[in-house]
Amino acid sequence: MRIRRKHNAIEPEVDMTPMLDIVFIMLIFFIVTTSFVKESGITLSRPSPNQTTNPIDDPKQPIVLEIGSQNTITLAGRIIDQDSIRANVEAERARKPSAPVVVRAHESATTGVVIRAVDQSKLAGASQVTVVKPGS
Repeated sequence: MRIRRKHNAIEPEVDMTPMLDIVFIMLIFFIVTTSFVKESGITLSRPSPNQTTNPIDDPKQPIVLEIGSQNTITLAGRIIDQDSIRANVEAERARKPSAPVVVRAHESATTGVVIRAVDQSKLAGASQVTVVKPGS
């Protein structure tokens, strides 16, 4: 005759407490060691509302090169050729020596034309050349 032993129907249990402790410790560690980088922004100096000077005569008013959707380049209201960008910017800088150059390029303008305008503006002596989209 066989002797049957009673097996206890106790199922093993996994204690989750140590795992939760480790998770919380890691969470606290990552929160404490995270460094937040503050992005630097652009500070704008806005003109006062009662400004009496004419903005066209302002020597710090930017020289604006506009590049249209068909790669037409406009400076001070007149269409110029790609080869004459440098000469025209030099002439404008003679009137406004401290003025920055702004290249306002249309979204569909060719990248090569935009880069050429920036390069020619820098060769004309402009120390600050900025490229923006129309409406900016």
